[in-house]
Amino acid sequence: MSKSNNFFSTLQWFIYLLANSIALPVVIGNVFHLSDAAISDLMQRTFFIVGLSSFIQLKFGHRFPIADGPAGSWVSIFVIFAGVGAEQGLTMKETLQTLEAGLILAGMLLLLLGVSKWVRHLLFLFSPLVTGCFLFILAIQLSGVFIKGMVSINPLTGQIDKVSFFAAILVFFLIIFLSTKGKGWLKSYAILIGIVCGWVLLLIFGKSSQSISYSASWIKFPEIFPWGYPHMTSGILITSILFTFLLISNTFAAISAAADTIPNQQTSLEVRLYKGTCAGGLSHILSAVFSTIAVVPLPATAGFVKITKQYRIFPFAAACGVLMAFSFFPGAVSLLASLPLSVASAALLATLIDMLSIGIRSLTKQPLNDRNIAIIGISLLLGIGTMFLPADGLNGLPYVIQNLGKNGLLVGTFMAILLEQIWKEKQPSTTI
Repeated sequence: MSKSNNFFSTLQWFIYLLANSIALPVVIGNVFHLSDAAISDLMQRTFFIVGLSSFIQLKFGHRFPIADGPAGSWVSIFVIFAGVGAEQGLTMKETLQTLEAGLILAGMLLLLLGVSKWVRHLLFLFSPLVTGCFLFILAIQLSGVFIKGMVSINPLTGQIDKVSFFAAILVFFLIIFLSTKGKGWLKSYAILIGIVCGWVLLLIFGKSSQSISYSASWIKFPEIFPWGYPHMTSGILITSILFTFLLISNTFAAISAAADTIPNQQTSLEVRLYKGTCAGGLSHILSAVFSTIAVVPLPATAGFVKITKQYRIFPFAAACGVLMAFSFFPGAVSLLASLPLSVASAALLATLIDMLSIGIRSLTKQPLNDRNIAIIGISLLLGIGTMFLPADGLNGLPYVIQNLGKNGLLVGTFMAILLEQIWKEKQPSTTI
C-alpha cells in the first residue's frame, strides 16, 4: 500500500472521527449554559477521549476499526438531568458532577460484565430482531440530529441559510453518487471528497461556522475533573444501572454491523464482545475523569466502512493518534472546529443509509411471521413515537420514569427485548 494511500485513508478517518465529535459538545455546552471558553475546552477533551477510546478499542477491545464517538443516547440523559437538576434547585455544575458519577458507575458495571464474562449470559437478549430494532431506531434518531445540523438558521434574519443548506444537500448526494457509481479512489474517498467540496463551497460564499473562543496557550493538556468531583444520587444510580443494558446493546450492534461489513475475520463475536465491553467500561470512566460526554462505539461506522472500503487497521490507528495529538493544541482545536456543521451533518447522514440497511437485514434474518411483525411494529412505533413527545410531556412522573421514558431508543430497544422474551413462538406439534 503506497504512502499516499495511507495518508489519504488516515485523513479520511481523521475527518470522520472529527465530524462525529464536533456537534454534541456544542449541544451540551448550550444546555448547561457553559461559556464559549468552557465549550472549547469541552471540545478539546472530547477530541482527546474520542481518539484515546477508539485506539483502546482497536488495540485491546473489539479490535475492529470502529470509531468511538459521543453517545447520542447519553446526551438525552444529560439534557433530562439538566431540567431535573434545575427543578431540584441544583446548579448546573452540581448536575454535571452527578452525571460524572453516573458515567463512572456505568463504566464499572461494563468492566465487571466484561472481565467476568457475565455479559455472555445476556447475549440471548440481543437477537437479530432486537439488534435490528436498535439499529433502525438509532438511524431514525440520528437522522433527526443530522438533518437539524444541515439546516442552518441565519441569526440576523431568523430564516434558513439557503447557501449552507444547498451545500449540505450537495454534499449528501455527492457522497451517495460517488459511493455507488464511483470507481477506484473516487469510491474509496467519497466522504472526504464530499466534505472538502462542501467546505470549499461555503468558503467561496463567505460562510463560516460559529467562532469558538479558546485558550491563548500554545499547548494545553486536557484537564481532570474540570466540572468538579463526582456526586452520586439515587436518581443517577438507578438510571445508570438500567442504561448499562442499552450500552451493551449498542456495543453488540456496532460489533455485529462491523462483522457484516468487514471480511476475513478470525476472532469470534463473543470474544470481541467481552473485550469490547471491558474497553467500553474503561472509556466511560475516562470520560468521567476528563468531564466529557461518554463515548461509545458508533454502529454507523459500518456504513462508513462499507462506503469507503477502509478495512485496514493502520490508517484508523494513525487517525486516532492524530486526533489525540491535535487536542493538545487549542489553536488546532479551534481550526478543526471550524468545519461547518451543515457539511459534517450531511456527510454523517449519508453513512446512515448503510447502517439502516444493516438493521433491515437483521430484522429479516428471522421469518416475518405474525409474531415477529407484531414485535417489530410495537417496538418501532413506541420507540420512534416517544421521540416526538414534548419536553415536558412526562412531568409529574417519578424522575427515573422521566429519564427512561424520554429516550426513544431506550424505550424501543427494551420493548423489543421484553416482547421477544415473553412472547415465545409456538413449536409445531407433532403427531404420531
